[in-house]
Amino acid sequence: MVANMKTGTMEAFCVGEPWPLQTVNQKVGFQALTTGEIWKDHPEKSFAMRADWVDKNPKAAKALLMAVLEAQQWCDKDENKDEMCQILSKREWFKVPIEDILDRSKGIYDFGDGKPQEKPDLLLKYWRDSASYPYKSHDLWFLTEDIRWGYFEPDLDTKALIDKVNREDLWKEAATALGVPADQIPSSTSRGVETFFDGVKI
Repeated sequence: MVANMKTGTMEAFCVGEPWPLQTVNQKVGFQALTTGEIWKDHPEKSFAMRADWVDKNPKAAKALLMAVLEAQQWCDKDENKDEMCQILSKREWFKVPIEDILDRSKGIYDFGDGKPQEKPDLLLKYWRDSASYPYKSHDLWFLTEDIRWGYFEPDLDTKALIDKVNREDLWKEAATALGVPADQIPSSTSRGVETFFDGVKI
């Protein structure tokens, strides 16, 4: 994306880090906003495994989930941010200067005007505030939007599909095995009311 911006074959893009900050750091463009300003603490990445594989390899599936949860906890600790960014900057991963990753990981945003701002409320989250939990309410939101835009038929049984695909039971099992305190394990399948940039609540 950054290379395409340089050559003029692309005029804009919407993507996660580190490409927005790399665009700013290389003075190729500016960032209009970060998605957290549209929907604070919005869900982003998901960890998915095929159901038949999980059924056939329950111990391996649990071990993988535990590894992901443990990594999320480690990445969310402020004292680990520098090391995390150092790892991610390597050739095997992003292959970018650490400066293209570090600021955003600490909640510091330079949108291209040369005036970095501290925005801790927009900080990338991996574990805190139940960022890791697979809320069914988020699944329903995305499916509802897919129906709205014609990707699924209006009579799609969203509840049946979500119950089949979302395995929050496996998440809880992995979290319990890791010794995650009970108060860090959500008891509801819904995160509750979501508020968007324009004040709309769903």
